[in-house]
Amino acid sequence: MNINFRNIGQYIIPISEFSLSWRFTDEKYNGLPDQDLEQLKPLNKNGARFIWHHYVTKANLHKDFPFKKDFFSIVDQKAFTDDKEKDMQKWLYEKGVPRNQMVFLSWEPELAIMVPWSLFIRYIGCFYYPGSDDLTVMDTDLTWALLCHHEDIMYFGIRSTLKQNE
Repeated sequence: MNINFRNIGQYIIPISEFSLSWRFTDEKYNGLPDQDLEQLKPLNKNGARFIWHHYVTKANLHKDFPFKKDFFSIVDQKAFTDDKEKDMQKWLYEKGVPRNQMVFLSWEPELAIMVPWSLFIRYIGCFYYPGSDDLTVMDTDLTWALLCHHEDIMYFGIRSTLKQNE
């Protein structure tokens, strides 16, 4: 079966099988409440490869750093520091992505997850570890994308102005 956005839900695995599950389930780190854990939709390797191929490889999203030249009409950036997490959350909310929109997060070819935008923002410190992670976050149409770079800077590119839809 070919993977697409209509059937991507068939490639979801339990959080316990996700290699980064400790970031969300281990009390030493964050230990998200059950109602939030239920909204995390980790993808198996085939689902993750589809996201990586569709966004990163096929679209050449990061061909030019941080994004392919002229792919987005606007690219904004912000330095991320652990002590400024609230500022980062506010900055992300102001981007205009609908809070309930499911977004795709991809760390590498075989590591991806789907989550609501608002949950990603609420737990940004779980999803993105500055200094070590390169994380790409995007919607299904690549109307926008967020690169959380390991050098503690986030880049947000949009093709056109988004309207907040809560």
